[in-house]
Amino acid sequence: MTGFEFATGFEFATAGRIVFGRGAFAHLEGIIAGYGKRPLIVTGKRPVAGVTGTRFPVANEPTIALVREGIDAFRNAACDCVVAVGGGSAIDTGKAIAAAAANSGDLLDYLEVIGKGHPLECTPWPFIAVPTTAGTGSEVTRNAVLGAPEQGVKVSMRSPLMLPRVAVVDPELTLGLPAAITASTGLDALTQLIEPYVSSRANPFTDNLCLDGIRHASASLPRAYKDGSDREARTGMAYASLLGGLALANAGLGVVHGIAAPIGGMFDAPHGAVCAALLPAGMRANIAALREREPQSSALERYREIARTLTKDADAIPEDGVDWVKNLTQQLAIPTLAGYGIRGKDAAKLAEKAGRANSMKANPIALTSAELRAVLESSL
Repeated sequence: MTGFEFATGFEFATAGRIVFGRGAFAHLEGIIAGYGKRPLIVTGKRPVAGVTGTRFPVANEPTIALVREGIDAFRNAACDCVVAVGGGSAIDTGKAIAAAAANSGDLLDYLEVIGKGHPLECTPWPFIAVPTTAGTGSEVTRNAVLGAPEQGVKVSMRSPLMLPRVAVVDPELTLGLPAAITASTGLDALTQLIEPYVSSRANPFTDNLCLDGIRHASASLPRAYKDGSDREARTGMAYASLLGGLALANAGLGVVHGIAAPIGGMFDAPHGAVCAALLPAGMRANIAALREREPQSSALERYREIARTLTKDADAIPEDGVDWVKNLTQQLAIPTLAGYGIRGKDAAKLAEKAGRANSMKANPIALTSAELRAVLESSL
């Protein structure tokens, strides 16, 4: 696209250092040594070798209770830094532990929505993020999403101080991912490239990241799904995921993540899989609403650019991009929302909660409750 507007300026923040490349994990011990001697190692479901420290495993998506356990583990072992090696759940858990353990208040003091939302008083303990999936981009974001099962919601702990000191992105760590996880996390990455590009907070810097990421994701994801040992495809997806994290942290998200937030709080449904199921309908709803109520919006041209990038057709229209994404979800065997126990009767309540979600603030157009319900119903 051309015609960027620089009048309003923009701000960009990310991890203090990014180490990307095949074999980057081999440098992790040396990197840790620059920040502490007694790390808390937060891991996902898969065991991690080659890193010494106090282990704290994360089997499922993080909750407030789990982070409290992690804070206790950190303090009991007199740790002096946190290293998360895993998917988005492990990284968000580690990020929250590093922040909360350095501050004197209760965890709820710093949580949005159900807590007090207070800013952190103290800088978090050094935090190093090492993703083993290509999807969330959490290694370069400033928030941690935590489940609050009692309230049926997911909430964020958010601060610029929570950006990792170092992000170590080694595509080799994703080689063992099962096809289903490759698909859901990969489509989450694609969502986190599309939504910031059409966001009301988009800027020229993030625009370039998004388009480059969309090109890599569209070329690499089908290949990585078909052959998990394809190193070139895995590298392309790790790079696309990193770019998505950089973009969303600085330009925001939109309707897909706005709806995914209450679903994650009310149902036992993996975040990436939910976003994958919602993406086609979310794109279609935005495009239809823009055509109807804001036909001169630049977001429509941005959806057209997405369609051109995905389809490699210079004459593509916005809806062609939706069709391409829909075909990809079918190719990757993405389950519908019904597979997680979500029914039509749940749509009204989910839509009402989605309308208040933080991610909706950057959506290119305000969607009505009826439009949000339609997105949910067409994703069942």
